[in-house]
Amino acid sequence: TLSSSSAASDVYKRQGDEKAGMKFDGEKPRMDLLVSDMPRALEAIGHVLTAGAEKYAPGNWQYVENADSRYLAAALRHEMALARGEQNDPETSVHHLAHVACCVLFRLELAMREAAR
Repeated sequence: TLSSSSAASDVYKRQGDEKAGMKFDGEKPRMDLLVSDMPRALEAIGHVLTAGAEKYAPGNWQYVENADSRYLAAALRHEMALARGEQNDPETSVHHLAHVACCVLFRLELAMREAAR
């Protein structure tokens, strides 16, 4: 039988089998939704990260001085290019919004690391 609360969503029965497999992950984030809901966006961000790793070094973004203000400025430059009607960054050929998202993710990651200290 199924127990109450969120555990009910964590029980799966095999067809014709009385044994039920359980996994208590109902309260955890659905990380699979990142891939199923936005695969194109994530791939574009991967292209931005790859271009950055090739131009500078893998992970270099996390060591940039004054990173928060510099990545805000970079994101705004990409927003301005979009406002002028330019869809893709001329250097990477990747959509400007992927660059914006990447800059925001850099800022978020750095802010969360700082908050965890």
